Amino acid sequence: MPASPANASHLGDPVSRHMRTDFARLQPDHTVGEAIAAARAAPPAGRIIYLYVLDAEDRLEGIVPTRRLLLSPDATPIRELMVTRVVTIPAAATVLDACEFFLLHKFLAFPVVDEDRRMLGIVDVDLYTEELADLDRREDLDDLFQLIGVHLEDSQARSPVAAFRSRFPWLVANIAGGIVAAFLSGLFQAELEKAVALAMFIPVVLALAESVAIQSVSIALQRLHGRRPSLAGILRAVRHESLTGVMLGGASALAVAVVALAWLGQKTVAVALLGGITGGVACAAAIGVAMPNLLRLFAREPQVAAGPVALAATDMVTLTIYLSLARQLLG
Repeated sequence: MPASPANASHLGDPVSRHMRTDFARLQPDHTVGEAIAAARAAPPAGRIIYLYVLDAEDRLEGIVPTRRLLLSPDATPIRELMVTRVVTIPAAATVLDACEFFLLHKFLAFPVVDEDRRMLGIVDVDLYTEELADLDRREDLDDLFQLIGVHLEDSQARSPVAAFRSRFPWLVANIAGGIVAAFLSGLFQAELEKAVALAMFIPVVLALAESVAIQSVSIALQRLHGRRPSLAGILRAVRHESLTGVMLGGASALAVAVVALAWLGQKTVAVALLGGITGGVACAAAIGVAMPNLLRLFAREPQVAAGPVALAATDMVTLTIYLSLARQLLG
């Protein structure tokens, strides 16, 4: 690994400039005995933390921890030992992004891969420790922690007043969303009077949508680490999460609609619940995954803001779908 300069100016460098290419390679069709013999015949120059399983085109298929390899019988296939869910660093990531990976995942090394998952090299924990040693100026330390949404001041004790000032403005989104939701309910007052049971199920309709929205926000925040979202990437994520939302919403809606039908015997309410929950949860999933990505895309920190904004939007959209469908059915 290249030696670190006297300052931390290379935090914006591509991580590929600081990766090692002398990593331990394994073939997926080998056994443990064959893999150990191959490693002995051509050992990498650096230390071995993990062994990387690559296909014929150098695409990463998995990793094998050194301890697992050494303690397994010689006849064991590498495919049975390797871990296939591997956290990788994209080649376009910066050194600062790589430091975030070490902070969040606590691994000792990460593979660096291109867009086709071909492995280019590795960065190990030495990179992170060298960066910490170099970050002797306060503003540079602050840059490192800002990347994961934690300012240096936030990692230390803060007064309740300071915490209030940083968090309350985003709660205004929830307040505004609640007021708009109440206003929407007023617009559908005639439908609610015709079928009072519609109002009885509003809490469960909103609760399901909000739960999925928060799940999607959490997933999006995890996937954002070390990556810069693009509009095309956001659209792909929204499409994928929307399909998941349709399935989650459909299953939840069916359960609630069956209970409503058995309890009240009102087919209109059951159908409104079926469509309202399915549509609301699907939209909630899309909103939840899109919000953190859009905030990061526009250079806003998503950790604090994404949740309140996504919940407010989810409430308004879900309530509109549910009550609009009820209006059509009752009309």
